[in-house]
Amino acid sequence: MMPKIKEMVLISLAADSLALGAHWIYDTSAIDRTFGKIEGLLKPLENSFHPTKDAGEFTHYGDQTMLLLEYLRDKRVFELGEFAGKWLDYMKKYNGYMDNATKQTIFNMEKGDSPDSCGSPSSDLGGASRISPLIFTLHNEPDRLAKKVKEQTAMTHNNPVVIESAALLAKITLEALKGTPPLDALQKLLSDEPDNYMLSPLIEAGLKSKGQDTRQTISGFGQVCEAGSALPSVIHLLATYENDIKNALIENVMAGGDSAARGMIVGMVLGAYHGENAGIPDEWINELKGYDRIIECLEKIG
Repeated sequence: MMPKIKEMVLISLAADSLALGAHWIYDTSAIDRTFGKIEGLLKPLENSFHPTKDAGEFTHYGDQTMLLLEYLRDKRVFELGEFAGKWLDYMKKYNGYMDNATKQTIFNMEKGDSPDSCGSPSSDLGGASRISPLIFTLHNEPDRLAKKVKEQTAMTHNNPVVIESAALLAKITLEALKGTPPLDALQKLLSDEPDNYMLSPLIEAGLKSKGQDTRQTISGFGQVCEAGSALPSVIHLLATYENDIKNALIENVMAGGDSAARGMIVGMVLGAYHGENAGIPDEWINELKGYDRIIECLEKIG
């Protein structure tokens, strides 16, 4: 399982970096005109949301994932209070895009809210996209993993749909690590938990869209950040490209909008399923600016 679980983290972060150049461009014709088909890591435009970034770096989602990975490298356990302090110190000095969830969480922390109540009410699925380091560290402890995934997500996105989405995605990823096809795991989850009123309609919508045109499908669900749109888009990508991770991540970026959060999740799940047989270009991994740090963290935790 170890090679697969390393690829889970690497491909999730590579997906974030692949999305960086065109992140939050909603006009897909503008993506076509500006970049053509995006098949490699790109530097964002000067007038983008990420003007301080270079090719191979990460969005704010990936940077926070790296913060979590490095914390787990040093501590081996996730303690919410301690991590919240490190997160606050890091994000107050962050030289990158600050989303509303981050700004609200910093404000709440600084006025004295506790780590388990400081999270913004943001419904953005990006809050559930940062969990691969926790899965890497706690994959043999599923109950503890579920608790820590929820804690980490709620720290910044204290929204029930986002929190439950993170727990769902952790379950699916654990199944993928065992060799269960993600589509089978999703369908089993629907049958086992039919009363999950928050997520079941979103999962079902994504599954029904399997095989449909990805741009049109994601446009129909909504290219926006919120989980109500982004989660069915993620399910669509997993169902449609279960055995083609390269095109899953390319088509995700070409669909525009919040491609970074969607991509990190798809890369995590399909990376866990395929491992070293993922078939993505070597340069997506090798050209990551943080590659050496990632490997050092994984080896120390592993």
